[in-house]
Amino acid sequence: MSAAFVVSVIAGGVCCIFLVWLLRGLANFIPTRYHPAENPEDDHIQILVVGDVGRSPRMQYHALSVAKHGRNVDINPPSIPTFHVALLVSLIRGSKLVVDWHNYGYTILAQNKWYYKPLVPVYRWYETGFGRYLGNINLAVTDAMARQLKVKPFSVKHPVFTLHDRPAQVFQPILSTTERLAFLSRLAETKAIAKDIVDGAVRLIVSSTSWTPDEDFGLLLDALVSYANSSEPSPILAIITGKGPQKEHYLERIKALQEEGKLPGIRIITAWLSTRDYASLLASADLGISLHKSSSGVDLPMKVVDMFGAGLPVAAYSAFESFSELVKEGYNGCGFETASELADILSRLLGLSGQEELARLKKGAVSEGALRWDQEWDRVVGRVIGLVGDEST
Repeated sequence: MSAAFVVSVIAGGVCCIFLVWLLRGLANFIPTRYHPAENPEDDHIQILVVGDVGRSPRMQYHALSVAKHGRNVDINPPSIPTFHVALLVSLIRGSKLVVDWHNYGYTILAQNKWYYKPLVPVYRWYETGFGRYLGNINLAVTDAMARQLKVKPFSVKHPVFTLHDRPAQVFQPILSTTERLAFLSRLAETKAIAKDIVDGAVRLIVSSTSWTPDEDFGLLLDALVSYANSSEPSPILAIITGKGPQKEHYLERIKALQEEGKLPGIRIITAWLSTRDYASLLASADLGISLHKSSSGVDLPMKVVDMFGAGLPVAAYSAFESFSELVKEGYNGCGFETASELADILSRLLGLSGQEELARLKKGAVSEGALRWDQEWDRVVGRVIGLVGDEST
């Protein structure tokens, strides 16, 4: 046996070992086929968030609902390639995908600065094209959205179920005057006038805003100016929560209006509260204000859902298709489209003559908020993905 032959055999063996090692390493980057775990509780459910999970209570609630049923939850970070990556991985692994359409990315992008505008048609093509085939199950936040997903440009190929937003357990009404006074006396923003608020001498309104173009805060300011200069208006404390890019702009405008004497009897302050304090603030207020303008026309503001959970009636911007699925005019709130209409609502509900109507709206808000997220999720999603049996719904 020649030395050359021995060397070639050794070299060939080394090459084979190297190739096996290399292929095994590469295999770690290729998704494996999904096989149900022997113990269902060992299965993992992955939640892909196309957006900021910190600003999406609905997606947080999904994760909590899955975890409450004893499953492991992985939440993937946001990115525009999520759709086609998820589609590819699901095809390779044989996994099932549930897509929650609580709004459309391309309609939100269309509201951004002008230099994003050329990207909108591309984003629309991407979202409608991949979205058509992506979800084995599709969830829509409203019936209007469910109808829209079934026709062009989406024409989704798989079943669509409506999963309405519902409040989390932290949002609860405060029906006791003593409890309301105790909270308002503790909160820094209200403690100086807590008794006046409880007695009705000062009206407390609350609005949560992202300070972005899709929520025209100027509309509320114009309404407050009109209200303040009407006949014998009740004093108002308006607490505005939230953070966003236009906050400083509107703070300067508020300051200017106050210096010009255009907001007599009106005090506007901003606050950043813990979830628990925010929930208690809603429950202690007289009226909630929603300025949400739906970018798609078929989504709904989560903030209104939270207000109803806290038993707070709302005055909400209403010029979009799905509005009536959440706010029932004269039952749990009122709709407006202009600053003048909002000013009229404030004058009507916050004056002495509006006590009966406001009490009726509050009763409707409490009733609307009685159905909670866990119940809605179990009824729709839990049953569809097999975490909840039909006998439980």
